[in-house]
Amino acid sequence: MHSLPVFLRLEGTPVILIGTGDTADAKRRLLERAGARVIEESGNAALAIVALEGDSEAESAVARLKARGILVNAVDRSALCDFTLPAIVDRDPVLIAIGTGGASAGLAKALRQRLEALLPSGLGTLADALHGARTAIRARFPDAATRRRAIDAALDPGGPLDALGEVPASAVERWLAAPDAPRSAITVRIALRSGDPDDLTLAEARWLGRADRVYHDVGVPAAILRRVRADAACIAGPPPEDVPAGVTILLKAMA
Repeated sequence: MHSLPVFLRLEGTPVILIGTGDTADAKRRLLERAGARVIEESGNAALAIVALEGDSEAESAVARLKARGILVNAVDRSALCDFTLPAIVDRDPVLIAIGTGGASAGLAKALRQRLEALLPSGLGTLADALHGARTAIRARFPDAATRRRAIDAALDPGGPLDALGEVPASAVERWLAAPDAPRSAITVRIALRSGDPDDLTLAEARWLGRADRVYHDVGVPAAILRRVRADAACIAGPPPEDVPAGVTILLKAMA
């Protein structure tokens, strides 16, 4: 991973913008949309964007800013950047950022457009409803592991809170009012076809993201195990005879 993705809260925060023209105007609109206060180079700020056409002029501006300890984004000059600006899918409060480390803004844009078509307009409403129901969700599912499984199942494709469906505002309330489903033990066997995580099917990747525990062959590559949910137990070896409730994955290395 070449960079650490972060979301910065810029409401009222000064950000330096150097440059004029269409590119600089676009960056100004983006900053103002995020609530930043755009200022001149002489001002005090922790972040700066340099949108200058000439190479030498841009390099000089970047050097001046970095000498002051300011983190800099230099438009179309990834080698000079301390941070890059991703393509953004905005379903406020849900934000999806797509970055390529400056390798290709066109690729990031193409992916953004695909995701724009895929994600429903009401996704932000669902996020707000889940946020507003946090106390009720904790009361309904006091155990953290049970709560996580219940939320995962609700958000799954076809679930009552299907994240890619057009979910009405009342869906969270109805979900919480529904009777409990019996907790069962689910065991899924995945036989790897290669050591490349991109060869996992969408269904296999989803199961790894939902797993409570994974029993795997010693030869399973670390790149595959990184696709497992972060707080799931990963155990090298065979499973016990009595598999506990929840989602257990049996991950076999390629032959």
